[in-house]
Amino acid sequence: MTSIPETTALQRRHLRIGWGSLLLFVVLGGVLESMHGFKVDWYLAVGNETQRLLWRLAHAHGTFLSLVHIGFAVTLSHMGSAPPKLAAACLTGALIALPGGFLLGAFGGHGGDPGLGILLVPVGLLLLVVAIVATLRNLRD
Repeated sequence: MTSIPETTALQRRHLRIGWGSLLLFVVLGGVLESMHGFKVDWYLAVGNETQRLLWRLAHAHGTFLSLVHIGFAVTLSHMGSAPPKLAAACLTGALIALPGGFLLGAFGGHGGDPGLGILLVPVGLLLLVVAIVATLRNLRD
């Protein structure tokens, strides 16, 4: 059985992760929008379409998962006696693997194909699904 201080520490950790990563991914989105707005040639070049798509996907998924971390931190106060450490770890892994896979996939690709970093995306998805299932199991009455 875990104590209230352990749950509070987990809540604070996920709030820090959520707000910190939200800042990172919002800034990334601002940089991408600025490059588009200022018509940066290498960013808008037709040959960089796949890169642009992957960077936008990294921004969107990173922002979404940042908000999920904040929601998870709030949800922890409604959990049973033990906070789901598996869900917490998998959620953090998903925040790294899912947008990280899109970011890394933007480099080293050929033609319209992404680079090998894209292989992190299904790993991130699996981690996110495990985190959701573990959270749901802990929310049962």
